[in-house]
Amino acid sequence: MGALAAERHRIVVIGGGPGGYESAIAGAQLGADVTLVEWVGVGGSAVLTDVVPSKTLIATAEAATQVQSSDELGLQYFVRDDADNPRRPEMAVNLGKLNQRILRLAQNQSDDMRLNLKDRGVRIVEGLGRIAAPGVVSVSTGENGQEFDRIEYDTLVVSVGASPRELPTAKPDGERILTWKQLYNLQETPEHLIVVGSGVTGAEFASAYRALGLKVTLVSSRDRVLPGEDKDAADVIEEVFKRNGMNVLSKTRAESVVVDGDEVVVTLSDGAEVRGSHCLMAVGSIPNTKGLGLERAGVKTTDSGHIIVNRVAGTSVPNIYAAGDCTNFFPLASVASTQGRTAVFHALGDEVHPITLRNVASNVFTYPEIATVGWQEKDIEEGKRTGRVYKLDLAQNPRAKMQGFRDGFVKLIAGNNLGTIVGGVVVAPRASELLLALSIAIEQRLTVDEFASSWAVYPSLSGSMVDAARDMHVRDE
Repeated sequence: MGALAAERHRIVVIGGGPGGYESAIAGAQLGADVTLVEWVGVGGSAVLTDVVPSKTLIATAEAATQVQSSDELGLQYFVRDDADNPRRPEMAVNLGKLNQRILRLAQNQSDDMRLNLKDRGVRIVEGLGRIAAPGVVSVSTGENGQEFDRIEYDTLVVSVGASPRELPTAKPDGERILTWKQLYNLQETPEHLIVVGSGVTGAEFASAYRALGLKVTLVSSRDRVLPGEDKDAADVIEEVFKRNGMNVLSKTRAESVVVDGDEVVVTLSDGAEVRGSHCLMAVGSIPNTKGLGLERAGVKTTDSGHIIVNRVAGTSVPNIYAAGDCTNFFPLASVASTQGRTAVFHALGDEVHPITLRNVASNVFTYPEIATVGWQEKDIEEGKRTGRVYKLDLAQNPRAKMQGFRDGFVKLIAGNNLGTIVGGVVVAPRASELLLALSIAIEQRLTVDEFASSWAVYPSLSGSMVDAARDMHVRDE
């Protein structure tokens, strides 16, 4: 048995987030000897402090939104006072209890992933992994901790993730000035949360906390929120933010954030000040690649420290791969998972499908959500490819009317000649679930006519996608 084990391909994975986890699973599935080195916990930051916690918070915010809008559907809640008169109740968020649930669910997910790895025979080493020499990973008890293990590898997968970017003029203290990792330690509800940064992370948290009843100010350095998303989609979200009472400050940058007693003071680029009880800094992230020994191994990185990878997650060193937010690829958990699997399949000679970034589906978990895949309208406008765009407002959808949804749309992008679907945007509650049909259509190169021939339940939100495809039909001359 020992001789047989020695012949097995040795895979070492540094980092147990989505990319590292999938690498380990794939390696075990293909019969390799797999060791996972993880410092934070199985699941990494994505499960313990980032994706799983934030989406759990957003799920609670969605429930709050449904309760608040139920009056439009004919549902009324009331309590009776001492004189038996009906009074409208107030909805309050128990932030301490909510955060306890968030952290508990995150830990449960981590435990499930750990158990799955162990059941598949993956060795898990708790510690900080570094490349000690070509073919060798050292494991220590921390940044300056004592080395306690050395593990040899035939293939190495680096999936160490990223951490919140910190500004020198707005240093997080974990109490008033916070990163998204520190939000879940709050026991009392902020009276006024200032969110600095209007990208995906900032917009998602601003949306969620406003739905929970908090006073929220969103500071955006750009002319609109979500500058990287479809313009029509971003306009819908900003309109919803403002209609729901959020204070959106556009075209202004936060120069500094300081604590002043029980308040935080955000000084803007025009000299104005915004005062609140807490401030969330959502100004991007930096890869956790410092001190990893990449230079020693000859692995090339960008100036920002991101590991340069190709479409099969390979680095500049043939037997070293990388996955997830520490790479210069698309920073999504789903992409990290695919990179992890692809890396191991490539290393072990299994069938590999190089990742096509253009076809990656992504979602912004605001309310409503923004789901996108493929080529976008901006690409058509800029001449990156030819095509035609069709947009159908969700307000026309009977199911949306029944459920009280009035914001959102479906947008399809198709080629000019054959009408092949090449991209799309869905803005709707649970758009992340609706987008799969478009993602499949793009992967399978379906035309709008072929998509329109599929059956959508009536009434359903997905019916709008079929309707949009029907509207894009062009008579065959």
